[in-house]
Amino acid sequence: MMKRTRTAAIAALGLGVALAVSACAGGGSSSGGSGSSSSGKVTLTFWTNATPGPGLTYFQNAIKTFEKLHPNVTIKMQNIQNEDYDGKLQTALNSNSTPDIFFQRGGGKMLAMVNASKVQPLTLTAADQQNLSAAAVTSESINGKVYAIPLDVQPEGIYYSKDLFKQAGITATPTTIPELEADVAKLKAKSVTPIAVGAKDAWPAAHWYYNFALRECSQATMNTTGTTLKFTDPCWTKAGNDLAAFLKVKPFQAGFLTTAAQVGAGSSAGLVANHKAAMELMGAWDPGTIQTLTPNQQPLPDLGWFPFPAVPGGQGDPSAMMGGIDGYSLSPNAPKQAFEFLEFLVTPDQQKLYSQAFVTIPVNKASQSVVTQPYSVSALEALNKAGYTMQFLDTQYGQNVGNAMNAAVVDLFAGKGTPAGIVSATSEAAAKG
Repeated sequence: MMKRTRTAAIAALGLGVALAVSACAGGGSSSGGSGSSSSGKVTLTFWTNATPGPGLTYFQNAIKTFEKLHPNVTIKMQNIQNEDYDGKLQTALNSNSTPDIFFQRGGGKMLAMVNASKVQPLTLTAADQQNLSAAAVTSESINGKVYAIPLDVQPEGIYYSKDLFKQAGITATPTTIPELEADVAKLKAKSVTPIAVGAKDAWPAAHWYYNFALRECSQATMNTTGTTLKFTDPCWTKAGNDLAAFLKVKPFQAGFLTTAAQVGAGSSAGLVANHKAAMELMGAWDPGTIQTLTPNQQPLPDLGWFPFPAVPGGQGDPSAMMGGIDGYSLSPNAPKQAFEFLEFLVTPDQQKLYSQAFVTIPVNKASQSVVTQPYSVSALEALNKAGYTMQFLDTQYGQNVGNAMNAAVVDLFAGKGTPAGIVSATSEAAAKG
């Protein structure tokens, strides 16, 4: 997704949106759908990728509160590990057993669901529009129709340990890749692992390529590629060359190919949480994940953040950011109470609780006063200044193309692939449709 102006934030690539205003409660059928019964009781199924910890507890409490306000509604939540989520959801979509409410990644993945009539268009009320930024809703929209309700914004950058930086004599965060490489050398000189990456899960490694591409490719190229899926501009290969050069300084932990991203103390997030590594490239959900992996399960007190550094000579806007939005969609036959639950989640009080639990930036601007952690403030300030924001590429380009790109990047990490191989593998997947 692109952020065309700062105040507009994230907007869908090439897809205009006109937010519908209606006095009705939501987009579902008023008769209740498959979860209703003749007694008026409604049972909703809800899938989330929230991991055990404050975030999952938030959803459990939100459900209890909503059920008290709506005694005829029962919500059955299932939390699915993030790396398993896409496969399980695809299986449910294929078998017409999609949950009423489900976590939505957006981009090309959502477009595929829309084209297959597997997701319900939503009609927003005036109150909904007040609770949601128009730009965030645009990122969850296709051809003028809204297909998901966003809950937060997730600019990506590099989270780091201020204590480990100080130990290595680093007095300022790097603003260019050469400066980052110099800091890697300083950390290694102090026997500190510079950067953690969970390459076992593929996408965390691929995010390094995404960000190099964002720095090498112009905004026009990123826009064009998003609609044509043609990776012919030389910048895509240059991004791979940049990554290959960066890998030569050996910035990552030993065994990064078998390291998970977010589960357990040995994951990349766990390494940062326990001061076993100084940095990690990740989206704005990372502080919450790190918190669940510290020894006392409290926020990491020395955690900081800085944007992905500039690439000298790159054609991309150095202020541009990779980013995501956590949103939730409804299955085609989800009853109206499912939409009412999503409306409830974006009210100011719930958004404050959500932000505090997930340690992230709420989509409701009236709730952003709770963003006080220095790392989140830094991320929000960078987002406010960004020239545009691009959705994570494996989301933007759809599952098949994204998976091919991610796998090719991991091959490069493993020393088995080439920069040109990333482009060819991605192009071949795009050609297959």
